[in-house]
Amino acid sequence: MRAAVLTTPGQPPAHTDHPDPSAGEGRTLVRVTAAPVVPLDLLCASGTSYFGRPATPYVPGVQGVGVVEESARVAPGTRVWFATSAGMAPGDGSLAELCAVPDADVVPVAAAVDDAPLAALGLSAVAAWMALSRRGRLRRGETVLVLGAGGAVGQAGVAAARELGAGRVVAACRPGRGEDRARAAGADAVVPLTGDADDLAARLAEAAGGRFDVVLDPVFGVPATAAGRVLAEGGRLVNLGGAAGDSAEFSSAVLRGRSADVLGYTNNALTPPERADALTAVAEVAAAGRMAVAHEVRPLAEVAAAWDEQAAGRTSARLVLSP
Repeated sequence: MRAAVLTTPGQPPAHTDHPDPSAGEGRTLVRVTAAPVVPLDLLCASGTSYFGRPATPYVPGVQGVGVVEESARVAPGTRVWFATSAGMAPGDGSLAELCAVPDADVVPVAAAVDDAPLAALGLSAVAAWMALSRRGRLRRGETVLVLGAGGAVGQAGVAAARELGAGRVVAACRPGRGEDRARAAGADAVVPLTGDADDLAARLAEAAGGRFDVVLDPVFGVPATAAGRVLAEGGRLVNLGGAAGDSAEFSSAVLRGRSADVLGYTNNALTPPERADALTAVAEVAAAGRMAVAHEVRPLAEVAAAWDEQAAGRTSARLVLSP
C-alpha cells in the first residue's frame, strides 16, 4: 500500500510504499478515506514529546475515517471513524490506504456527514463536547466563553456550547479569518485576542454582560489569565491546551471568593465507550448542519507539504488527506 512513512523524528513523512497491515485477532482492518493532520501527530513525531521518541519507521495519524475491510466485530462495508496510538505507542496510524485498528477504537458512523468534514471534526470535537458537558458541567442557560475560537477545538466548542443549551456564547480569537469562523459556528459575540490581560478581561466582561459560567480554554497563557478574572460565582475554566503559553496567573481571592474551578481535560481520560458516544453525538450534530470545522482536502501524496504547512502554522484550516 501507499502511506505516509516517517523515518526520522522531527522531519516530515514521505509518501511511499509500506507493508499492508492485517486485521489479526481483536483488530479491524479499515480502508482509509480521510485522515487529518493534527497537532498531536506533529507532537508525537517530533521525538521530543512526553510520549518519548517513536519507533521508526512508522505511519503517523491518530484518527481517521474509512470503510471496514475485515473485522470479527464490525460488518465489512461499514463506515467508521477510528482512533490510533500512532507515535504514542509502537504501530502505524491513519495516514495510509489501510489501517489496522483495535476493535475498541472503531466507531460505526450512521450520521449523514461526509468523510472529510467528519475527519476534520474528530477528536477536536470530542474534546470540546466532553470538556463542556462532563468536565465543565455546562447547564442550560449558562454563559460560555470559548477561547481560541478560530481553531478546530474552538469552532467545535462554539457549536457544542450552543447545542448543549448555553444561553450566551462568546468567542475569543485572533483577529481576521478566525473571527468569521467563530461567528459562522454560532457565537453571539466575538472578542479579538489582543492587548494585555487587564484590557482583554474588561472586553470579555463587557461581551458577557457580566461574567462567564464556563470557559473552554484550548490556549492558556494571557487569554486564560484574563478569563479567570471574569469567572462567575461557581464558574469553571476547563483547560485542554497551551497554544498561547504553558502558564497563566489566577487570583487566589477570585477563585476562593467565587468558589470557582480551574480544571484540566484530556481525551486520554475517556474510555472507548465514552469517546464513541461523544463522537456519535457530534457526528449527528454535524449531519444536521450545526457543527463544522474549516478544512481543506489534499491527496495523501502531498503529505510532506501538508505536514510542513501545519508545522509552520501556514494554514488556518484543518488539512485532511485522502488516499
